[in-house]
Amino acid sequence: MTTAATVNDSHGSGAETRRDFLYTLTGAMVAVGTGAALWPLIGSMNPAADVVALSTIEVDLGPIELGQRITVKWRGQPLFIDHRAPEQIARARADDRAGLRDPEPDSARVTRPEWLVMIGICTHLGCVPLGQKAADPKGGWGGWFCPCHGSHYDTSGRIRKGPAPRNLVVPPYAFLDRARIRIG
Repeated sequence: MTTAATVNDSHGSGAETRRDFLYTLTGAMVAVGTGAALWPLIGSMNPAADVVALSTIEVDLGPIELGQRITVKWRGQPLFIDHRAPEQIARARADDRAGLRDPEPDSARVTRPEWLVMIGICTHLGCVPLGQKAADPKGGWGGWFCPCHGSHYDTSGRIRKGPAPRNLVVPPYAFLDRARIRIG
């Protein structure tokens, strides 16, 4: 004769019940549903196709005259390329010994002394400094000037005066030959 107590004891002895199976199944479905809902959100954090396409660019330096500055777009940001004259190089090297807020010698910022390549975004609040055009104000050190808050950069893109905490950023770049560089 089987009693109710005997039946209940058989289920409580470590054997998996139907309720345990349903809890496990529900937990698995919640995990799969959460993953399916988060996948598009995580995928949207990847860079856009146009940004990825511009992650590496090549620039022909041949047409750039001595003393001329050009701006190209790289990763959605302005990139300053300066074909520096010997006077600018000498001034930048002389300023290596000056009291700089973000000390960095000119030789660490350039691969070839006559070519300076920098991201043209002020390190204070992300403005674009002036100084690329001949008529632009170039600040007290002949480099770049950010009119928004008064940051002055020298001919090596180093911060000299104003609220900017760091020098203009030098991106990774390499010379492919005498007249071409790859940035990125």
